[in-house]
Order: sequence, then structure tokens, then C-alpha cells
Amino acid sequence: MKKLSVTRDRKGERGSILALSALGMLSVLLAVGLGVDISHFYLAKTELQNAADASALAAASAINSNPSGVVEGTTRAVTAMNSYEFNNTNITFPRSNVLWAVNLGGPYMSEADASTAAVAPNIRFVKVTTPDSPVGVSFAAMVLGSSKNLSASATAGLSVPLNTFCNFIPLSVLIDNDTTKLIPGTVYTIRANTGGSPSPGNYQILAVAGRGGVDVGFGIGAGVDACAKVGEEYSVDTKPGVTAGKVRTGINSRFDDYGGSQLDPNQEPPDTNVKENITWDDYSKYLGCGRSGAISCNSQYVKAPDHKGVDMRRVVLIPLVKVSEYDQGRDVVKFFRFGAFFLRTKAGSGNGGDIQAEYIEDRIAVGEGGYDPTAAAGDPLLAAPVLYK
Repeated sequence: MKKLSVTRDRKGERGSILALSALGMLSVLLAVGLGVDISHFYLAKTELQNAADASALAAASAINSNPSGVVEGTTRAVTAMNSYEFNNTNITFPRSNVLWAVNLGGPYMSEADASTAAVAPNIRFVKVTTPDSPVGVSFAAMVLGSSKNLSASATAGLSVPLNTFCNFIPLSVLIDNDTTKLIPGTVYTIRANTGGSPSPGNYQILAVAGRGGVDVGFGIGAGVDACAKVGEEYSVDTKPGVTAGKVRTGINSRFDDYGGSQLDPNQEPPDTNVKENITWDDYSKYLGCGRSGAISCNSQYVKAPDHKGVDMRRVVLIPLVKVSEYDQGRDVVKFFRFGAFFLRTKAGSGNGGDIQAEYIEDRIAVGEGGYDPTAAAGDPLLAAPVLYK
């Protein structure tokens, strides 16, 4: 009897293992699907964050202490954001998602509020927030729903004052001593003619890009492929000779004039505005004009190049050197400071003639550079666009 009872109990348990196995497999599949969807969310979030970071940096690169920098920065942010794949899902990125601030902690304000003449000179930071982007749920829809909205934000702005400078041009501006102050809007000689040179054989040309004339031309047209610090520890050879032809082709390439030059407009593009005999104030007011969302152009101050241009190519970093450093012929000089200068005109033909540029005192984003805490103090007017958070 006991044997029959045991047999009946076992018959009653038939199929329970199959049910448990099916339930277990369903749980495993749900867990795997949930993992796949969560991984997809992480990837989508990373893509959105990359878009926000790139957009914020693009906006910060336009800061120029002028209302046009806020307007152009907003335009750059929108352009950068729309270049990312998520925008292909019919999500629009409005200009209202780009906010500006004087301080990193805010308050952040709209483009309209930040681009006033009273506020724009103090703007230093920009915050970009992506619109909600729906990400489809593939396997765990019963738990998470059919889609989840994701977004990202990034804040960029001007860096601390730079004391390491890259892509400067191999010419120099002469100063009398360490305390010499340059005057904003004043035009300074960056390569003297034979009658105004600081010493026999020297014409303010630096051999940092190389000792040949071709090196000088490429260095002026593209910027020196090197970085330098200010102070006693950094010195560079001067290059004797006027080198008029290569200096001219280097400078003029920034004005879309490549005559007699080996520079490539695709590699060393001109500025977006090649109008000569305008001031930095004229130029900065119309930065980015003609683009969607930007201010309108004024032919009195703006002329577009024939080749595709890049903003701020007429703004160059130039080392400041004491006039007493120069000696006859090839010499060694030290960099005491750097300054941002605006090229008002092309270089004229012939072997003589001063090459001049206007000193800029506005705090602007100058591109590449860095800060070394062991080096000399940085210049509060020179900064690079950096990502803060």
C-alpha cells in the first residue's frame, strides 16, 4: 500500500519541472532583454552627451566680448548639435536650449539677454541642453514602456588665463620693458622694413618655424606647429633678412590671396571676412554674419572669400620681445608675453614696407593653449574654450 501511495504522489508531480524551466527561461530572457535595452540607453546617453559637449565647446569658441559672439556662438551650437545622428529622428534643437552666463554657477540667460551691449562683454560661460530624445525599448517594453526620453547637458566657457601658447606666428612685436602696456586699437609693427628694423640684419622674424623662408611663410599662414611659454626658460633664434615674399604670402593667405604661395586653401583656409582696412571692432561686430540665425552682413565691413573660410583667421597670436634682445644678424631672443592681434590689411608687394597688426584687448577664445602652474602668470585676456561639466 505504501508503495502504491508513493507512486501516486510521483504521478501528481509530473510536468512541474517543465513549468518551472519555462518560467525560469522567461525570467532569463527578460533579464537579458532588460540588459540589452539598458546598454542601448547608455549608448544613446553617451551619444547625446558627446553632442552636448561638442555643441557647448563650439559655442564657447565664439566668445569675443561682443554681442556678435553670443549670437554666433548660439548658431555654432545649433549647427554642431544638428550634425549628430540623434537629430535624424525629427527632433529639432532650438536656440532657446543655449544659455549664457557671466559666472559658472549662473544665473544663465537667453541669447537675447546675453547679447546686449551691456552684458556681452562679461559673458564667459555657455550651457547647452539637448532636447528630449525618445529611445525605443526593444525587449523590456512591458516593464519600461515602448520608449524612454533621454537628454544631456554640458557647460563650456573660457579657460583660466593661458601661459602656454600654441599656433602663434613667427613674427614679433617689440616692447621696451616688462611693464610696457600695449594700447587697444593701436597698430603695431610685426615686421619692420629695412629702415625700421631693431638692429642690422634683424626684422622681427623668428626662426621658430624653421630657418628657411618657406618655413616662415608656412608658419605665418598656418601658425607655428609648436607651443611656447613666456619667461626666461624659453628662447628662440631670430631669422636675419627681410624675407618679404614669404612673409607676404603667409599673411595674404589669411585674406584668400594665395598668389605665389605653396599654401593650400583647404589646409590653411582664409578668414570668413577678407575685407581690408577695417578695425577689430568692425570685424567682431559682424562675426558669423550671413549664417542662419546670425546678424546680417554689411558690405562696408564684410567681404566673403572665394574659398571656404574659417572665422578668426585674421586674429593671430604674436610673441612680445624686448627691443634690447635683438642684436645684429642671427640672434636669440626670449618671449616675455603674448598678445592677440588683428590683421587689418594684406602685405603689399615689393621688398620693403612694414607689416602691421592691431592689438586686441577684448578677452577672446584664441584656440589652442594651456596653463602650466609652474610657469609664469598667464595673460587674463587670452583664454581657450574648455569644457567644465
